[in-house]
Amino acid sequence: MIDFYTSLFAWKFQQWGDREYSQIETGPADQAGINGGLVRRRGSTPVESQAVNVFVCAVQVTSVDEFFSKVLSLGASVAIPKMPIAGVGWLAYIRDSDSNLIALMQPDAAAK
Repeated sequence: MIDFYTSLFAWKFQQWGDREYSQIETGPADQAGINGGLVRRRGSTPVESQAVNVFVCAVQVTSVDEFFSKVLSLGASVAIPKMPIAGVGWLAYIRDSDSNLIALMQPDAAAK
């Protein structure tokens, strides 16, 4: 999982003590964004078409289309294709290599 997100977004992970938890640095401190954490899943892997029962993070990207290429090359898949959010931008959902959902958001005020 760490390799996937490092390759996709260039995030940096730091193991926190002896726990199964890593802190995530998602970008420079002087830029908008939020850092986070990663913990190993404690339940079963989601199955196809299962209702979303977790928090889904959204990550701003420069191009949803470019990230689709990276996602597929890293062994993940497109869960919901790119769609316009009028006046906001383009939104899509991917399923990472561990079946977690993550949203990709490309700002574009001209999206219709």
